[in-house]
Amino acid sequence: MAEATNTALNIAKGGNAAQGNAGGTANGGAIHSADGKSVDAANGNAVNDKWPLWEVFTQGLQGAPYEHAGSLHAVDAEQALQNARDVYARRGEAVSLWVVPSTAIVASAPSDAGPFFDPGNDKPYRHPQFYKSPRGVRIF
Repeated sequence: MAEATNTALNIAKGGNAAQGNAGGTANGGAIHSADGKSVDAANGNAVNDKWPLWEVFTQGLQGAPYEHAGSLHAVDAEQALQNARDVYARRGEAVSLWVVPSTAIVASAPSDAGPFFDPGNDKPYRHPQFYKSPRGVRIF
């Protein structure tokens, strides 16, 4: 176990990936040692699969919309934010990050597509085709 942790720490600090079977850091700051154990790249602690899953959203430019970048496991929001910074903003791709517990995200089910979205279809005034353009106005 100590050897696996040392291998993972060496990889996390920029060591040679050939020294251990590194799975990269795309899984939320965890890298995989030669024995298949997950180790947190930031501090070398073993990653517990029972840690909550966090969804990461990045903002590329000030004022741009946030986009889903990926997921990671972390003990709390602070660690999730630090791991998200290390994994998803390490090359300056983001100016801001959001981390959200995956349990807090609510989504519609594909089976509800008809009934859930039908109310918008009976309101034609929400579509630009409903409105007539005045004479003399150029339409792009």
